Amino acid sequence: MPETGRPGLPSPARLRKRAEFLAARRGEKRRGRLFLLEVLNRGDKGPPRVGFTVTKKTGNAIQRNRVRRRLKEAVRVHAARDMQPGNDYVIVGRDDVLDAPFGQLAAELSRRIRATR
Repeated sequence: MPETGRPGLPSPARLRKRAEFLAARRGEKRRGRLFLLEVLNRGDKGPPRVGFTVTKKTGNAIQRNRVRRRLKEAVRVHAARDMQPGNDYVIVGRDDVLDAPFGQLAAELSRRIRATR
């Protein structure tokens, strides 16, 4: 499994199937200005899993891919350590992600994952 930007911390596993994304919609929703975070406790002690999605309302394919890449990098270098085992996380990106400084994006993502206001 690839390493994060910090030694010794594995990257969270990825959600890839539509059924996994739909299952996460049943979980808790944490809304923010930059993204929506859906968190589902699977009830096991497996590694955390994360999925990324950006709706077509956000813009064309180039903009959506940029949003997705920024979110992936923020999880990889900053927020992966805050994810709890046995949870699935789906991050629904918004176009404000493109304008936000990376440090602010990473801090907001980490804060939402920890579920603090």
